[in-house]
Amino acid sequence: MNFSRIFVMASNVFQEVIRDRILYIIGFYTLILAAAMRILPEIAASTEGKIFLDFGIALMGVIGLIVSVFVGTGLINKEIEKRTVLVLIAKPISRSEFITGKYFGLSAVLAVLVTTMTVIYLGFLQIAHIPYGIASILIAVLFLFLQISLINAVAISFGSFTSSLLAVILTFAVYLMGNISQDLLKFGRLSQNPGIENLTQALYLILPDLSRLDLKNQAVYGLQALPSAPTLIANAGYGLLYSSMLLAIAILIFSRREF
Repeated sequence: MNFSRIFVMASNVFQEVIRDRILYIIGFYTLILAAAMRILPEIAASTEGKIFLDFGIALMGVIGLIVSVFVGTGLINKEIEKRTVLVLIAKPISRSEFITGKYFGLSAVLAVLVTTMTVIYLGFLQIAHIPYGIASILIAVLFLFLQISLINAVAISFGSFTSSLLAVILTFAVYLMGNISQDLLKFGRLSQNPGIENLTQALYLILPDLSRLDLKNQAVYGLQALPSAPTLIANAGYGLLYSSMLLAIAILIFSRREF
């Protein structure tokens, strides 16, 4: 792979997505937080701080998920539908560089979105005088970025060989199943049925365990509620490794496609 060509491809994706006014979502996030700040004290006067802390990170995750799914699944199909993929792969750029550049370009957009929303979120916490642990929140946000980057890889993988609509459905399915994969494993063990237990074990091994990258609930209660440092490092490595494997699969599939 030529990293300079990957960088150029990623830069083009970044500029294209930004031009699509994707950053308007930040305004939507700000409005929702402003409304929540006024509504939540009415819901639970004694616990609005904890609720708002959790809500802000959860909303950040929902927005990141929507962007990664809908933009990620369309990155490749849009090039195919416009026939621009023929021009791109005819140039001195390999298909692996094409896929990798698309992934890193959208990941850069997601990084800008998450960073900006985090700054806004912390600003609201300051305005509302809600106590929070900055270190625990930043760690939770970092793992949130790893999670939506993994979903980005899932979206691009499905988008490399299916239609945009089917890729969206499959990516959302992976996200939902990935969040309950540990529960599925426990269910299989409790069922005491060998067939169900084997099925749930297979699903657990195949699907990403997204709960390992979800720290928003722990972040509300500070650093002491987070997993140990070795566990955090292992979970971060898991997310990066899984994303890399998905990209390798997407490259393999896309390399075999004919246009």
